[in-house]
Amino acid sequence: MLNLPMLQKDSESDIVDNSAIDPRHWVSRYADYLYSYAAFRINDQNLARDLVQDTFLAALERREKFEGRSSEKTWLTSILKNKLIDVYRSRSSAFDTHDVHTAEEDFFNQDSGHWNDRHRPAELGIETDDALENKEFEKILMACMNKLPALWLSVFSMKHIDEERSELICKQLKISSSNFWVIIHRSKVNLRSCLQKNWI
Repeated sequence: MLNLPMLQKDSESDIVDNSAIDPRHWVSRYADYLYSYAAFRINDQNLARDLVQDTFLAALERREKFEGRSSEKTWLTSILKNKLIDVYRSRSSAFDTHDVHTAEEDFFNQDSGHWNDRHRPAELGIETDDALENKEFEKILMACMNKLPALWLSVFSMKHIDEERSELICKQLKISSSNFWVIIHRSKVNLRSCLQKNWI
């Protein structure tokens, strides 16, 4: 199982009231987690650091609005998530449907719609409990994801890592439903191809 930074539900013991918020400890308690969360989703370490700093600044400005219905960690993560969506949105303007259709032709026979022989899926062989192998697979998967075009990585991350609703992703990134499904399909095909090349 992949050990990816995700937004987790709060337990009752994690939820605090507004008076218990202590910004002096945010960096020591949450900076590493928030950085991992951002860096995994945008593949840009410097930008991830900037977004974490922006998150802390925004949280300080909104401190009075925190109602204590979630933990500090979840609250900070939701602020960071909104900042990531802004990054995704700025990158989505570079979307070119021509690139999607060109990639489609590379993988599939245009007449039959079936896989071209050199891109036909093979068994990945990842059904293992070996922690070292799982760690190696995770590393290769990350490298493959980082090869995706920026918008594709944004859409794929929101859909399959953050488990956002398709409609919300389309709205946030200002893409059509048909473009969304093409991107998801192309992302999966490209990831599978990359994994087959680098893992098997």
